[in-house]
This record gives sequence, structure tokens and C-alpha cells, in this order.
Amino acid sequence: MNGYKITFLRHGRTEANENGVYIGKTDWPLSDAGREELEEKYDMHEYPRVERVYSSPLTRAIQSAEILFPDREIVICDEMTEMDFGVFEGLAVKDLLELDSYHKWIKGGLDNPPPNGESLRNMMDRTLSGINLIIMDMMKENIHEAGVVTHSGILMNTMSCFGLPKMKPMDFACDPGEGWQVHVTAMMWQNGGAFEILGRVPDEI
Repeated sequence: MNGYKITFLRHGRTEANENGVYIGKTDWPLSDAGREELEEKYDMHEYPRVERVYSSPLTRAIQSAEILFPDREIVICDEMTEMDFGVFEGLAVKDLLELDSYHKWIKGGLDNPPPNGESLRNMMDRTLSGINLIIMDMMKENIHEAGVVTHSGILMNTMSCFGLPKMKPMDFACDPGEGWQVHVTAMMWQNGGAFEILGRVPDEI
């Protein structure tokens, strides 16, 4: 039975992240500080030697993939982009605190999207499709170790929804350039839509 390792990593910081601004589908590049932080982590820590990298289509994720996995093929996976925050895109938390719609949204729930945005259920449905495409591609191309550079919301909910052992999304929170490595087999994924969580990456963190 073949096994596959996948390392899911959070992209580096942008100016929007530094200013507490919601940028789900909005395409911001890494900030200078965000790029320097990733370069420092790459120099200080041992990242997995993957054969292929799958990335969210957003610039901040692609730039992060280029830094953390130099000289590796990058395949764009549209399904791994961040949640669409609707009317909250481009706004800071401090600008939203007086809006009833914001307080309704942060109460959570699978079917409670921000106005004109995406629900958690829809986000995870497309993420499931994306992970399935990645695993099928790895099997087809005989790739046994891959990286996925994505976004904080995608990463935490992916680990919580599909990972074993089961934990809450916030248990998987991590800093930019960090994430989790998983092991999956064809049987585990096809029969149960699940993978085994191996641990944090880089493991020195």
C-alpha cells in the first residue's frame, strides 16, 4: 500500500496581515518584512524535500512557495485559495466592530457567510475537491512527497476536518511559513476522506 506525505504551509505576511485587514480572495504580495521572515526561516530550519509544490493562485502563496521550495515545480491549485470575505474584504477589524453583520458572522457556523461572501461549508467543499485533485495527481505522477502552500483559514480547517487525530481548527494555528505534515494512503482517502497528522513543520519550531 503506497503512502504519500503532504506538507501544508501557511504563506508569509503581507501588509494587510500586518494591519489586521481581511484579504481572502484579494491578491496582495508579500511585504518586505514577510519575505525576509520566510527567507530567515528557510535558512534556519530544515524543510521537507518535496518533489512538487501545489499553491493557491494568489501572489502571496506563490511567492512563499518560491522561497520555501526553491527549484521545485509549482502547480497552481485554485481550490486552495482563502475564503471570500465578501464585503469585509479590504477592511480592518477595527472598522467592522460596529457592524451587526460582522458580529453575526464571527459567531461562526457552517452556513453563516459574511455578506456577499463564502460560507465555511462552501469553502471546505472546494478545499476537499482541491485536496482530492492533489492526491490524485500525486498518484498519477508517482509523487510521494509534496508541499501545499495555502492560507491560514484553509490550513486550520483542513487539518481539523480531514486530519487524524481530531482537534479543533485553532489547535492547528501556526505562524507564516509554518504548518503541518500529513501521511495519506489511497485507502484512507478514498474510504474515509482522512489523513494522519504527523506533526509540525519545520519540526524544530
